Amino acid sequence: MRLQESGEMYLETILILSEKLEHVRSLDVASYMGFSKPSISRAVSLLKNAGYLLMDQAGYLTLTESGRAEAEKIYERHKVLSRFLIGIGVDEKTAQDDACKVEHYISDVTFQRIKAFTKDHF
Repeated sequence: MRLQESGEMYLETILILSEKLEHVRSLDVASYMGFSKPSISRAVSLLKNAGYLLMDQAGYLTLTESGRAEAEKIYERHKVLSRFLIGIGVDEKTAQDDACKVEHYISDVTFQRIKAFTKDHF
Protein backbone atom coordinates (compact mmCIF):
# COMPACT_ATOMS: atom_id res chain seq x y z
CA MET A 1 0.00 0.00 0.00
CA ARG A 2 1.36 3.43 -0.99
CA LEU A 3 1.04 5.92 1.84
CA GLN A 4 -0.31 9.38 1.25
CA GLU A 5 1.75 12.39 2.28
CA SER A 6 -0.18 12.76 5.53
CA GLY A 7 0.47 9.13 6.50
CA GLU A 8 4.17 9.59 5.84
CA MET A 9 4.17 12.73 7.99
CA TYR A 10 2.53 10.89 10.90
CA LEU A 11 5.03 8.02 10.70
CA GLU A 12 7.97 10.43 10.51
CA THR A 13 6.64 12.34 13.52
CA ILE A 14 6.21 9.15 15.56
CA LEU A 15 9.79 8.16 14.69
CA ILE A 16 11.15 11.57 15.73
CA LEU A 17 9.16 11.53 18.97
CA SER A 18 10.21 7.96 19.76
CA GLU A 19 13.84 9.12 19.67
CA LYS A 20 13.04 11.83 22.24
CA LEU A 21 10.41 10.23 24.48
CA GLU A 22 10.23 6.93 26.33
CA HIS A 23 6.64 6.43 25.13
CA VAL A 24 4.73 8.15 22.33
CA ARG A 25 1.01 8.80 22.60
CA SER A 26 -1.49 10.26 20.15
CA LEU A 27 -1.54 13.41 22.27
CA ASP A 28 2.22 13.82 21.77
CA VAL A 29 1.78 13.51 18.00
CA ALA A 30 -1.09 16.02 18.02
CA SER A 31 0.97 18.50 20.03
CA TYR A 32 4.08 18.11 17.85
CA MET A 33 2.18 18.45 14.58
CA GLY A 34 -0.29 21.07 15.75
CA PHE A 35 -3.25 18.90 14.76
CA SER A 36 -6.42 18.10 16.66
CA LYS A 37 -6.74 14.89 18.68
CA PRO A 38 -9.62 13.62 16.45
CA SER A 39 -7.54 13.94 13.27
CA ILE A 40 -4.64 12.12 14.95
CA SER A 41 -7.00 9.38 16.17
CA ARG A 42 -8.28 8.86 12.63
CA ALA A 43 -4.74 8.72 11.22
CA VAL A 44 -3.61 6.31 13.94
CA SER A 45 -6.55 4.05 13.14
CA LEU A 46 -5.71 4.06 9.43
CA LEU A 47 -2.02 3.40 10.06
CA LYS A 48 -2.84 0.57 12.48
CA ASN A 49 -5.18 -1.03 9.94
CA ALA A 50 -2.50 -0.75 7.26
CA GLY A 51 0.02 -2.52 9.50
CA TYR A 52 2.36 0.43 10.06
CA LEU A 53 1.58 1.08 13.70
CA LEU A 54 0.66 -0.67 16.95
CA MET A 55 -1.06 0.77 20.00
CA ASP A 56 -0.92 -1.01 23.34
CA GLN A 57 -3.49 -0.97 26.16
CA ALA A 58 -1.92 2.17 27.67
CA GLY A 59 -2.26 4.02 24.34
CA TYR A 60 1.44 3.98 23.52
CA LEU A 61 2.27 3.99 19.82
CA THR A 62 4.96 1.79 18.32
CA LEU A 63 6.00 1.58 14.68
CA THR A 64 5.89 -1.88 13.13
CA GLU A 65 8.85 -3.03 11.06
CA SER A 66 7.24 -1.72 7.88
CA GLY A 67 6.15 1.49 9.65
CA ARG A 68 9.69 2.10 10.88
CA ALA A 69 11.11 1.45 7.40
CA GLU A 70 8.73 4.01 5.85
CA ALA A 71 9.39 6.54 8.61
CA GLU A 72 13.16 6.17 8.30
CA LYS A 73 12.96 6.56 4.52
CA ILE A 74 11.01 9.82 4.81
CA TYR A 75 13.16 11.14 7.66
CA GLU A 76 16.34 10.41 5.70
CA ARG A 77 14.91 12.29 2.72
CA HIS A 78 14.08 15.23 4.97
CA LYS A 79 17.58 15.38 6.44
CA VAL A 80 19.39 14.99 3.11
CA LEU A 81 17.18 17.48 1.28
CA SER A 82 17.54 20.01 4.10
CA ARG A 83 21.33 19.63 4.05
CA PHE A 84 21.37 19.98 0.26
CA LEU A 85 19.23 23.12 0.28
CA ILE A 86 21.27 24.72 3.06
CA GLY A 87 24.42 23.77 1.14
CA ILE A 88 23.28 25.71 -1.91
CA GLY A 89 22.51 28.79 0.16
CA VAL A 90 18.90 28.44 1.29
CA ASP A 91 18.32 29.66 4.86
CA GLU A 92 17.68 26.91 7.41
CA LYS A 93 13.98 27.60 8.04
CA THR A 94 13.13 27.72 4.34
CA ALA A 95 15.27 24.63 3.70
CA GLN A 96 13.44 22.69 6.44
CA ASP A 97 10.01 23.81 5.17
CA ASP A 98 10.82 23.01 1.54
CA ALA A 99 12.41 19.65 2.39
CA CYS A 100 9.22 18.72 4.23
CA LYS A 101 7.22 19.35 1.05
CA VAL A 102 9.61 17.79 -1.44
CA GLU A 103 10.42 14.63 0.57
CA HIS A 104 7.01 13.15 -0.23
CA TYR A 105 7.12 13.61 -4.00
CA ILE A 106 10.70 13.33 -5.16
CA SER A 107 11.51 10.22 -7.19
CA ASP A 108 13.90 7.62 -5.80
CA VAL A 109 16.27 8.25 -8.73
CA THR A 110 16.44 12.00 -8.14
CA PHE A 111 16.75 11.57 -4.38
CA GLN A 112 19.65 9.14 -4.75
CA ARG A 113 21.47 11.61 -7.02
CA ILE A 114 20.95 14.47 -4.54
CA LYS A 115 22.06 12.20 -1.70
CA ALA A 116 25.28 11.26 -3.53
CA PHE A 117 25.94 14.89 -4.49
CA THR A 118 25.32 16.09 -0.94
CA LYS A 119 27.62 13.42 0.51
CA ASP A 120 30.43 14.54 -1.81
CA HIS A 121 29.91 18.30 -1.50
CA PHE A 122 28.31 19.24 1.83
